[in-house]
Amino acid sequence: MIAPDRGRVRERLAAGRGRPLPEKGDRLLAGEASGPATPAAVLVGLVGHRDGPRILLTRRTEHLRDHAGQISFPGGRIEPTDPDPVAAALREAEEEIGLRRERVEILGALASYRTRTGFLIHPVVGWIDPPIHLRPDPFEVAEVFELPLAFALDRRNHRRDWYERDGRRREFWVLSFEGRYIWGATAGILVNLAHLLAE
Repeated sequence: MIAPDRGRVRERLAAGRGRPLPEKGDRLLAGEASGPATPAAVLVGLVGHRDGPRILLTRRTEHLRDHAGQISFPGGRIEPTDPDPVAAALREAEEEIGLRRERVEILGALASYRTRTGFLIHPVVGWIDPPIHLRPDPFEVAEVFELPLAFALDRRNHRRDWYERDGRRREFWVLSFEGRYIWGATAGILVNLAHLLAE
């Protein structure tokens, strides 16, 4: 599968603005209250390599209180000092992995995604021309790696998994790449990205 270039990604994001996407959030269990959500933003950073764009992802350190060891986009809570989700995503990416905000060209955004843990995530899509020099925060980030966009767009790489807790079943999307298990909100956002960029 050939991944779209910068211009095509921008066009597809603009054309899809307001269009419903397959995943609005984690599959809430029957009878589970949704309640108020904490706004957050993540950077879906596309690194423009010659052989095709790749998506910047991180693996969180094991000692963190929330989502320890999980794979995620750079991002976090939207703070009162952030004027909008774009500013929050860029600030968080700079704090977490040392990606300077001036290196990111914003292409658009995906629809917000609600997590079962109470966050409303605003995914911001940006383009980064290589080379990039990152300085991951060792407290938060165990690893930074790149997922080929073509891999994420290929729906044969999207599968469903589930677990059961307290007699309740939770289903979620999974992408497995080079021994890494990408699931939950990160996988759901990647599925939405694939849906929007599909020809």
